[in-house]
Amino acid sequence: MTTSPRPASPLTANPAPATPASAAPATTLTPSVHQLWRRGRWFLAALAVLLLVGLLLGGLGDSTAYPSLDPRSADSDGAKATAQLLRAQGITVDTATDPGQLAAPAGDDTVLLPLPDLLTDDQLRAIASAGHRRLVLLSPDSTALDLLAPGVRIAETAGLPLSVASANVAQQCSLPEAAQAGSAELGGRLYQTEGAATGCYPREGYPALARTTTADGTEVIVLGSGLFLTNQHLARQGNAALALGLLGARPHLTWYLPDYQALPPAEQQKGFVDLIPAGWRWAAVQLAVAAVLAALWRARRLGPVVSEELPVVVRAAETTEGRARLYHRAKARGRAAEALRRAARHRLGPALGVPLTAGEPAATALLTALGDRLGDRRPPGELPGLLYGPPPTDDAALLRLADDLDALERQVRHP
Repeated sequence: MTTSPRPASPLTANPAPATPASAAPATTLTPSVHQLWRRGRWFLAALAVLLLVGLLLGGLGDSTAYPSLDPRSADSDGAKATAQLLRAQGITVDTATDPGQLAAPAGDDTVLLPLPDLLTDDQLRAIASAGHRRLVLLSPDSTALDLLAPGVRIAETAGLPLSVASANVAQQCSLPEAAQAGSAELGGRLYQTEGAATGCYPREGYPALARTTTADGTEVIVLGSGLFLTNQHLARQGNAALALGLLGARPHLTWYLPDYQALPPAEQQKGFVDLIPAGWRWAAVQLAVAAVLAALWRARRLGPVVSEELPVVVRAAETTEGRARLYHRAKARGRAAEALRRAARHRLGPALGVPLTAGEPAATALLTALGDRLGDRRPPGELPGLLYGPPPTDDAALLRLADDLDALERQVRHP
């Protein structure tokens, strides 16, 4: 009985026969039109979707849309019903989009200013000196109160402005308009009154409506919210009566329409650095200093650059032996045995005419073909354990498995 030479490594594989250079088919690296279409069709589809969305947005952008409390809007948050109700009472209702129109000398009129904090200090001063008979301010901030409403300031709690949701509340004051309207829906920002200023509709102990008079006789009404003026809420409680009393006391009403998209003046615009808290700036400086110190600490001379010819040619035997040593060091007998069995199955399949399905010959077809080829030269039940058996328990069993697989291949190729 002759024994086959023992392989130098538990992972052996017969290299595929080299294909002669003359037999290699001519190939081209230039992609065809079909390949370009398959690669770029999804990008073209995404571009078409973006163009379609842009066209839709551009078309929808031309539709007429009004902001809240706009007297031209019939939406639920608009104020068209209030404007029509005032006109039905004989009040002339005009709109103004330019703050300069409000700074012109005025007569017996009322001016409604939604969100006066959108105006600059100079614009507020010009409005204050125009001589309007009544100013109605909706949710003004502290700057607008200082310039237009003396004796009224924002109510605060824990250093923050106090604001509540609008709700039905009794007037609890002697202001004629509030006494005639009775309870109404007030809320939003809450205020504090001082001196001759009067407060109405208290919420959380602070009035949501305040009345004061300037030095030149202008009556100023401060409201924390204008929700009661909207189309949705006008018919509730005494909202309509309060709206008529506050806005219809004079024969002419100028309804200011703020430009919500206008940029603030240059002196009020803030850059990115202005929005960063001071503590973060000092932290950024400290991090920069630390990064410089770390770079200086790690900066060392590593010597001249060494050139090396690449790629380095390594013999296949050295690669196989090195991989076998890694398997041996990790005691990965199961992985090495599976690699040997897989390589043997890949070689035996084509030799027996068993096709490879998903890179692996079918187990039943391979064992049947081996049985037909070898006949009774192999004991029954040996082939399944040899090709699909459990992992070896020690190195000696792994070497025996390698010898048995090598012997099986010789028997198949040289029956």
